[in-house]
Amino acid sequence: MNKKDNAYWRDKLSIDAYQVCREQVTEAPFSGTLLHNHETGIYSCTCCGQFLFASAHKYDSGCGWPSFDAPITKESIRYLNDNSHGMVRTEIRCSQCDSHLGHIFPDGPPSTGERFCVNSISLLFSADN
Repeated sequence: MNKKDNAYWRDKLSIDAYQVCREQVTEAPFSGTLLHNHETGIYSCTCCGQFLFASAHKYDSGCGWPSFDAPITKESIRYLNDNSHGMVRTEIRCSQCDSHLGHIFPDGPPSTGERFCVNSISLLFSADN
């Protein structure tokens, strides 16, 4: 895992991106720029550029954040127990730079049964050409 210090990330990221990606803040539901993106392409980590999700696995879960039923590879995501806010959840992070992405829930579509609920600001999108 590529660990940089907080000063590095503060210089590289916008204030909002820093708060979400490095301080585990959640962006407001239905506010993210990638929520309604329907283009074909790849979603990568805002911080380090690692490929995380393919548009083929994105779906509209109605939850207010971009949702995916699977990552590009299992190795691209790091999973952590999250007991904050009086809930028991599984946090998802980029395995390369440890950026907070969002959470995974067991209420996804039948293909996997998983919903990777991701903050838009933690992702970069590159359309297929």
